[in-house]
Amino acid sequence: MIRSLVFTTQGRLHSQDIERFLMPMLLSDTNLFLWVDLEKPTPEETKFVLEETFHFHPLSIEDCVTVSPSPKVEEYAPRQDDRFAPYLFMVIHAVDYNNKDGVFATSELNFFLGKNFLITYHDVPLRSVTATEEQAVKSTMHIARAPDRVAHTLLDSIVDNYKPALDELSLEIAELEQQALQHPTKETLNKILLVKKEVLHLRKIIGPQREVLARFAHGEFKLIRPHLVPYYRNVYDALFQISELAQSYTDSLTGLLQIYLNMSSNQTGEVVKLLTLITLITTPLTLVGTWYGMNFTETMPEYRWKHGYLFAICLTIVSTAATYGWFKKKKWF
Repeated sequence: MIRSLVFTTQGRLHSQDIERFLMPMLLSDTNLFLWVDLEKPTPEETKFVLEETFHFHPLSIEDCVTVSPSPKVEEYAPRQDDRFAPYLFMVIHAVDYNNKDGVFATSELNFFLGKNFLITYHDVPLRSVTATEEQAVKSTMHIARAPDRVAHTLLDSIVDNYKPALDELSLEIAELEQQALQHPTKETLNKILLVKKEVLHLRKIIGPQREVLARFAHGEFKLIRPHLVPYYRNVYDALFQISELAQSYTDSLTGLLQIYLNMSSNQTGEVVKLLTLITLITTPLTLVGTWYGMNFTETMPEYRWKHGYLFAICLTIVSTAATYGWFKKKKWF
């Protein structure tokens, strides 16, 4: 699906969902800014926009239509025989945390940013794109005056959407902490390991994304006007804080895993202690029963004594009680 928006340099909506054949004509008008959003486009739509209309470099088109494992940004300048205008190609990942499954779902968003055009490409609907389109159409804060402003708004929205996902993750970790302290089970261990794996996955995304935004924050690209660089720096700072928060979650999960292992070890120790106490307390009973279970009536006068049976019983009870009392005094239980 192709959505197209045309804005004036004052950030007001000029036209919407224009005919495809008008796109090259609008690109030649320096007083207009064209934003084309490709959401799960067909191969024909992709070819028409990226190849036939904008004539982007084949390598950037290939990176756009295929899934990129990590965020990146590349600057393309035309050389001899190239038909495209200078542009930035950027890959950014949006995230969403599913509390039920404990999994971070990542969605890729591709940018083609030029002097008077912005192309966004994504395979699934993204809240950041929808929200930015609504703001641009309503002329909120006049964000659509230039492509670099819209790109900043998109990046800012993507980074802001990390925060609810991390809040969900924080609640999940707090719940796991209670389970590990109160009822440590194998299911709890599996959940801790799963969440830790997802946090590491998140950090692998944030790390390269920080590097991408750092290049914008340092004003490396000429297509980002100097007065907008501080705004990009603000987005970078927000992502840096999120990165630090993800690191703290990793440390918390590592500590939580150690707590679980300690609690499991303590439970095992208590079981071993209980079995040991049972064995030691029943030792006098076993010893007396074994001793008087031998058939040597000639050499054991207790067998010929009429109170021998009662004596054996009393000896068993007294020795067992004495053993129990001694362990009780030592506070073994």
